[in-house]
Amino acid sequence: MALSTPYTLTQLQRLSTAELLALFQTLAAPTLSEMNGEYRATLLQQPSWFAHVAGRLAVANPLMPWLCKAFRPVSAELGRGYNTFSLLGKVVQLYPMQTCIAPSRYDGKLAYQLVYRAYHSLCGDIHMVDEVRQLAPNLYLGIGTWGFTAKQRHIPLPFLLEGAIANYRGDIGQARQGFQPQQEIPALAS
Repeated sequence: MALSTPYTLTQLQRLSTAELLALFQTLAAPTLSEMNGEYRATLLQQPSWFAHVAGRLAVANPLMPWLCKAFRPVSAELGRGYNTFSLLGKVVQLYPMQTCIAPSRYDGKLAYQLVYRAYHSLCGDIHMVDEVRQLAPNLYLGIGTWGFTAKQRHIPLPFLLEGAIANYRGDIGQARQGFQPQQEIPALAS
């Protein structure tokens, strides 16, 4: 697919995980300052039956559906963020993250990285790191990862972000003592 092609959610939902990863590798990272506000989130095609079921339970759960990811720049090098869910009609913020621009684990080119291990949460405990690149104005393709081994942390879990659709609600979470981004982003480890 050519970069100039306008994408619809329906078109992106039809792409396989391999096609989404190939598309991701053609895109550029947004800037830290550009990513400011809440972005509607949608899970895309997952790489396996297990990833599909786990993803649906985690973010498409009818009892607590995933609404968005949100970000704000903190400095020229770092930002913060969170995810929102709807719980009994009330918006709740969960899973704080640190954001930065760093090389992708998939192609070494820069990506907007969402590093959950910087804060105490379930996502931090499972070493979740998402990478985001811009697909079109107000449209971003993300590749999530999580796991306890290098092999697990290389399995792409695609999602889409649209927006910003609302303002950032405020920081949440407790920072993890001694955290270093190199621990979670493979390209920074060298």
